[in-house]
Amino acid sequence: MSKSFMAKPGEVDRKWYVIDATDIALGRLASVVASILRGKNKPTFTPNIDTGDNVIVINASKVKLTGRKATDKIYYHHSQHPGGLKHEVAGDLRDNNPERLIEYAVKKMLPTKNTLGHQQFLKLHVYAGADHKHEAQKPEVLDIKGLI
Repeated sequence: MSKSFMAKPGEVDRKWYVIDATDIALGRLASVVASILRGKNKPTFTPNIDTGDNVIVINASKVKLTGRKATDKIYYHHSQHPGGLKHEVAGDLRDNNPERLIEYAVKKMLPTKNTLGHQQFLKLHVYAGADHKHEAQKPEVLDIKGLI
């Protein structure tokens, strides 16, 4: 009888991946990135251990919002004070702060209410342009157009 494999935190080897977000739908990009951050693409995936890899997303300003999401999708947050409801439209967010748009989408696809989800989210690095500061980690270019 074979035993189930359980990864240990010290045994996880992490890779670095670069994903180009040019002309990729936001939700499809976020689901692939969240899967890599969680480590679900590895045979050593363990739900309670952070087995994921680091992901660098470049060209975030060129991500595609399908349908009428650029005008109709609204992100809300509240300051917990009376009258403190704030909102941002997805199209304006893509124009002004595209890194935050991708971070919002990926963060909602990770375990949100525990420290494991926060650990996994910290391995995401998003840049609006084509340049990033992680050349020393020798990241592999990951073409996700074939995965989606």
